[in-house]
Amino acid sequence: MSNGNSGDSRLTKNERREAAREKARIQRDEQKKKDRRTKWVLQGSVGLALVAIVAVIALVLVNSNQPAGPGPRNFASDGIQLNQGFIATPAEAHASDAEPTPNVRDEESGVLDIQMYVDYLCPICGAFEQTNAEYIESLVENGAATLEIHPITILDRLAQGQRYSSRAANAVACVADTSPNDFYSYHNLLLSEGIQPEENTTGLSNVDLIELLDIAGVENTDAIAECIDDETFKTWVKNSTARALTEDIPNSDVGPVTGTPTVLVNGVKYEGAVNDLASFQAFVIQVAGDNFNENSTPTPTPTPEP
Repeated sequence: MSNGNSGDSRLTKNERREAAREKARIQRDEQKKKDRRTKWVLQGSVGLALVAIVAVIALVLVNSNQPAGPGPRNFASDGIQLNQGFIATPAEAHASDAEPTPNVRDEESGVLDIQMYVDYLCPICGAFEQTNAEYIESLVENGAATLEIHPITILDRLAQGQRYSSRAANAVACVADTSPNDFYSYHNLLLSEGIQPEENTTGLSNVDLIELLDIAGVENTDAIAECIDDETFKTWVKNSTARALTEDIPNSDVGPVTGTPTVLVNGVKYEGAVNDLASFQAFVIQVAGDNFNENSTPTPTPTPEP
């Protein structure tokens, strides 16, 4: 009896070949199953990726096709025009990406047109306001001038990530939209000494901005507070600033705003010191001409019938 090995050694050549074929067939079947599983996984992954891509594209298209965010009422020129008694010129709201409609200056009336572009974090804006506000107020109160204020935002980078310039511009836009005749008192308060925050600080919080509404005597504070918290006019603030920085200033020969404050009287830019009242007064008189009367008699306000 032979002492040969058991197993394959007992198989004939043909049997070993057949066993090898069967083993190869099993291996091929297993590989095919593995390949099918891999294919299914890849197809599933690709499918999920395609779904995600389609969702992103759809979101982009939806957002791009959505109407632009709202702009505030009474800001059709990207600024609010205040007349005698600080009564705002009424204007319907425009979409935030709509081109502004400049106010028309009546050159025959003898009334001065004062335009101001301000950033509420700008210390030079604060200095100009604190130096010249009383004089400008007297001109507007006497009917000698109209005042058009354009809030823009160029100093967010100096607010420690809290975007104070933008939030403050939104806040004054909220006031203009809901209580326009209270705009100036709020604007003036934000630039007053002791209230205006310094650069390289977080600025005033939204809570602070809301609390100042009462101090300024603003009406409809509940609606305005919600507008401030929601940053309702955030897109308008961004777009109107971009327009101010890239487009010529209306009713003037002055190009885009390059810094704040930018102050114009009858379309002529003031280049004097911001903290020199006498310099600004002299500039106003020079621009206005010989017939200018700083003490124009106010137009009587009609008394409503009972």
